[in-house]
Amino acid sequence: MLRSQKHTLQFKRPSGTSRGVLNTKDSWLVSRWEDAQLVGIGECSIIEGLSPEDPYLMDDRVASLCQVELDGDMKRLIQQNPSIKFGRETLSKSTDSEDPFVLYVNSFSRGEAGIPINGLIWMGSKSFMFDQIKIKLNEGFRCIKLKIGAIGFEEELSLLKYIRSEFTVDDVELRVDANGAFAPKDALQKLLRLSEFELHSIEQPIRQGQWEQMAQLCAETPLDIALDEELIDIISRQEKKRCLDIIKPQYIILKPSLVGGWASSEEWIKLAEESDIGWWATSALESNIGLNAISQWVGSMDTSMPQGLGTGGLYSNNISSPLYIRDAAIWMDPEGAWDLSLLRS
Repeated sequence: MLRSQKHTLQFKRPSGTSRGVLNTKDSWLVSRWEDAQLVGIGECSIIEGLSPEDPYLMDDRVASLCQVELDGDMKRLIQQNPSIKFGRETLSKSTDSEDPFVLYVNSFSRGEAGIPINGLIWMGSKSFMFDQIKIKLNEGFRCIKLKIGAIGFEEELSLLKYIRSEFTVDDVELRVDANGAFAPKDALQKLLRLSEFELHSIEQPIRQGQWEQMAQLCAETPLDIALDEELIDIISRQEKKRCLDIIKPQYIILKPSLVGGWASSEEWIKLAEESDIGWWATSALESNIGLNAISQWVGSMDTSMPQGLGTGGLYSNNISSPLYIRDAAIWMDPEGAWDLSLLRS
């Protein structure tokens, strides 16, 4: 029996981005049961306003697209719904595994190694962001990612100045994420000012879809640029290659729920590596179900870069799991238990 259920995740505190403040986030859990035992599970997770899916159609589409054989029309439809494509992909792999929560057998899923992650600093008041930075540094994070583009550029520069006054580039790697907040006409000047603080990279300085302007920025930037939202809605291998060939970014960032799952992500990686473009993966605010799947996939890849996989503690009603953060890395306790009460309700 296949079960589909909507789960609205509640943020412990409002989380700010340049696109607004998030208080809740919807996910759909798809699970397969045999004789009242869970045998497979996946998650279809969207971010309203960013994911291409229509949230009002998700209930019906999740239920239908996750349980039928895909004919030509269905294959075209699922390509337009990357979170469902990822949920179906993870459900299938989970169902084929001996343990539905172990999708990849590797050092991460065996609890032998953690995956280095960045400490994420959400937008808010200057004092709020200061406090978050101090907490992350005290917790041992040496790669910090700041969301910028909402509280004022000068204030954001002062935050970066504070960090660099306390920690050198050898002490802390700094990444910033603009979520497309800069206007193309002044983006380069802002990148020049940001580069004074020896940042690792900036994600999506201008909004997606402006390939000519983004290509010019990537050619002239004093600061490495990573494409993030730019990858959404690009489906075919040919178009992916065209995107990378035209823009020539320094990095790409892969969110499987937004780019159509592991297979699509691996296609991006192959094309990027052929062009000497770096990459890392992040979650897209999934529950621990999706975070577990993405983390195990990353654990099977050949990468040592800090990943964006530390979002599991954001919610007050997340699904209890054996995932935990230690020493600025995400870990899996193979002896830990998953709380299935929500799935049984």
